[in-house]
Amino acid sequence: MIPRISVLDRSRVREGHPAAQALRDTVELARVAEELGYHRFWVSEHHSVPGVAGSAPTVLAAAVASATRRIRVGTGGVMLPNHRPLVVAEQFGVLEALFPGRIDMGLGRSVGFTGGIRRALGHDTGDADRFEEQLAELLGWIDGSQQAHPEVHAHPAEGMRIPPFVLATGAGAAIAARAGLPVVVGDLRSRDRVAEAVGAYRARFRPSVWGAEPYVVVSGTVAVAPTEEAARRILVPEAWALAHSRTRGSFPPLRPAEEVEALELGPKERELYEGALAGHIAGTEEQVVAELAGLAEATGADELLVTTSTYDRTALLDSFRRLARIAALHPGPAAPPVPVHH
Repeated sequence: MIPRISVLDRSRVREGHPAAQALRDTVELARVAEELGYHRFWVSEHHSVPGVAGSAPTVLAAAVASATRRIRVGTGGVMLPNHRPLVVAEQFGVLEALFPGRIDMGLGRSVGFTGGIRRALGHDTGDADRFEEQLAELLGWIDGSQQAHPEVHAHPAEGMRIPPFVLATGAGAAIAARAGLPVVVGDLRSRDRVAEAVGAYRARFRPSVWGAEPYVVVSGTVAVAPTEEAARRILVPEAWALAHSRTRGSFPPLRPAEEVEALELGPKERELYEGALAGHIAGTEEQVVAELAGLAEATGADELLVTTSTYDRTALLDSFRRLARIAALHPGPAAPPVPVHH
């Protein structure tokens, strides 16, 4: 079994529910994850996506940290090409000052989903090529080593210990290795590519002030249910949304599984939908235990970051409870209820 298991929630909007509900669902899921004994709870960054409410991850991370007591909280991730490194350092410095010892800084190199979003953000696809340079600048603001602006300091971040992680797609794993940082690799539908990226990262890792040894987090969807079919139905809403986005150019809110299963899909959409259902870890508790053991053997992962989203919140919470049980996570005290304003 993988030693640590954590959660990344994308604040997925559900059809018939406002985006604000998705954000409240994220905060509530964080409370449940803490109670069940998960190690971290991360939130994501997406802009102008109808199906995702989480556009400001450091703000949402503050809400999550306020509603919990001990679980580590962070981002999976802040997309560094969209931001100035100084501002990112300041934001994480404020988070670490308010919630000391609990904040993680997950960083990605993606840019906006469409050309319109990139123009609105003031960036383009070429900015992703500067990620390694931006990462070095950001770390310099935090450890006080940056020299480009000697009269400027990132208060209160400077001198703090805020663990950085690199979300790896393609070149990201090599960048993490050169910087001596932990790496987050996904997704599980491409197991061979994940294993290859992990192997290359370990081989090229250079010890740094941020880490003496490689640290690998493997991310992906995990669904656990009483039956194999019930676990598969947890995957249906997200699989349909992915197929819809690939054929129609817009990532939609999640629809109930029974509605998706009743849809007439075109040949291309059907092919994408079936492909999006494949390759995940999904099944009964016994099946998932076996798959997790295989994943641990194939990757040697130090941690699993579970990214599951679905329309049915009851099924989702049950899946996380079952996963916590089979992983023998250690439950902790529940945080106070989150006030909900209607």
